[in-house]
Amino acid sequence: MEKAEWFDKAVQSILDTDEDTAKEVATKSLEAGIDPLEMINLGFTEGIRQMGDLFERGEVFLPGLIVASDAMMAAVKILEAALPPEKQEEKKGVIVLGTVEGDIHDIGKGIIATMLRVHGYEVHDIGRDVPIEEFVAKAKEVNADVVGSSAMMTTTQVAQRKLEEALKNAGIRDKVITMVGGAVATDHWAQRIGSDFFGESPQDTLKKLAQSLK
Repeated sequence: MEKAEWFDKAVQSILDTDEDTAKEVATKSLEAGIDPLEMINLGFTEGIRQMGDLFERGEVFLPGLIVASDAMMAAVKILEAALPPEKQEEKKGVIVLGTVEGDIHDIGKGIIATMLRVHGYEVHDIGRDVPIEEFVAKAKEVNADVVGSSAMMTTTQVAQRKLEEALKNAGIRDKVITMVGGAVATDHWAQRIGSDFFGESPQDTLKKLAQSLK
């Protein structure tokens, strides 16, 4: 089977929200000698991107997105474990990621977490609907270099501002880089609340993060 066919199978397993098939594709692609990083980037990440597009068009509903995200993460876990040493870069930084309280959307956050791990960051994904105090507590616990928050709705976006204040009150804001993401976030929003940057996409986040950690 050609590489492209493996990528197509990965994409389809996510579109079908079929975790068992996704894990099977991940495992068998490794047996076939397909590069795990390529499977992540061109297969499963592409699948979840397409699911996101379907959601935006109203063709897929939130439960489907969540199941698809779980399928993707299960497959990616298999692939990440198989990454060769030369692609497992030294840890570049410790990152705490979460979706703010009141918001259960975490597709984009899940993709970002995966890509950050693949590129050598230690990522602590604390999930969705996370209270502000949990962000702060986890950042202290793991001695985080970066705290990232996602918000997909204007009604929950205000929590990103509150997180900035909470980090200051805890005395660690000057010790961490903060980044915001989500459908309602923008560069202007990041500047307005005092966050270090807005990550528009996985690639944009990786680029800005590398610059911020220099």
